[in-house]
Amino acid sequence: MADKSYDWEDGAELNEHTKRKHKILKEYFRQYLITRCQHPQQEKFRLAVIDGFAGAGVYKCGAYGSPLIILETLNETANEINLRRAADGMRPIQIECYLIFNDDDPVAIPKLRENAAGLIGKISEDNLHLHIQVSFFQEEFDALYPQIKQALLDGRYPSVLFNLDQYGYSDVNPVILNDIMGSWASAEIFLTFAIQTLRTYISTDREKNSVLSGQKELLEEIYSHIQDGGEAISKREWLGIAEQLVFENLKTIAPFVSPFSIHNPDGWRYWLIHFANRARARQVYNDILHDNSTSQAHFGRSGLNMLTYNPAEEGALYLFDDESRELAIAQLHEDIPNQISEHGDSIGVDEFYLGVYKETAAHSGDIHKVIIDNNDLEVLTPAGGERRAAHTIKTSDVIRLKRQRSFFPMFPKKG
Repeated sequence: MADKSYDWEDGAELNEHTKRKHKILKEYFRQYLITRCQHPQQEKFRLAVIDGFAGAGVYKCGAYGSPLIILETLNETANEINLRRAADGMRPIQIECYLIFNDDDPVAIPKLRENAAGLIGKISEDNLHLHIQVSFFQEEFDALYPQIKQALLDGRYPSVLFNLDQYGYSDVNPVILNDIMGSWASAEIFLTFAIQTLRTYISTDREKNSVLSGQKELLEEIYSHIQDGGEAISKREWLGIAEQLVFENLKTIAPFVSPFSIHNPDGWRYWLIHFANRARARQVYNDILHDNSTSQAHFGRSGLNMLTYNPAEEGALYLFDDESRELAIAQLHEDIPNQISEHGDSIGVDEFYLGVYKETAAHSGDIHKVIIDNNDLEVLTPAGGERRAAHTIKTSDVIRLKRQRSFFPMFPKKG
């Protein structure tokens, strides 16, 4: 697939799928900052944000691109956090952020410097608790990455967030994705690529692909469609197969990988994939997707183990909306007790999170609600008390199967 570049010289058009990506990025980054700055004793938070394909920062219609969205959200959220802390009688928190904006387009970066100057100046003059350093680069991301990594390591930034909104798929080497997630304990990546580049994942020896055993006909349909120049996945079953392919090829990069496509009723064209090393990051991301229902799509199961299904036989389109959540709640009432039973009769909430958030699209509120409402489960505090409300569940609690419980299968059926 040939790379598609933006016309920053005459003004780039803002597509609908890009609007949806930007809304999710903005809302997630805001919640990311709030989550990381919530401890009363905390007085400083240091992070680095890298926009590897930044563009010029402003589209033809005047809307902000990702680098200005990051700057604006950083400024607004820092003020929001400190206003809240002041109201609660807490000391302000100092946020130190190193921002790296890169694009190999020779027009984009000079324009971005101009477009970002006002926001950078405003932050420096007006926000006493936000301290930023901004670096601009004009290089191919793969070539620049070693320099970025060394700068972040030299600066001892413990938390890094990469936004990699590439044009196709080949602009970011998976080896680099692995290196990012392995180099920082608190690393996250947003990766965008076109569904047409799915052929990257389809081996020429497709019959031996164990991930797709029993799904050969659907796979051949997708392969023929892409070979014929198809730019979208138009069938729900195809989306399920495509999601499995992407997930199986990328799931080793990070403990938590969200392989959801950007929803388009006329066919799925792009993925916005989130990689994280921590269950809490995946939990927050799932909740943001539900707040932006129908912006992304998943075809498959709606409870836990969302990818363990055969698209040719089962599955539904999950759009993170109210209807999808109701389906998920019904499925979770079965899945969660079964998940607990695999560990015996109880499991710590923190360990439960580590397991379930690897392969679920469910909202954290729905998971907590089912745990409290389910007649087979109880949540115990470290002191042995019982939790009665979903919002009070803590990672230090234990989820336990009740001694008197309704029947559900405890052992796998014999073949």
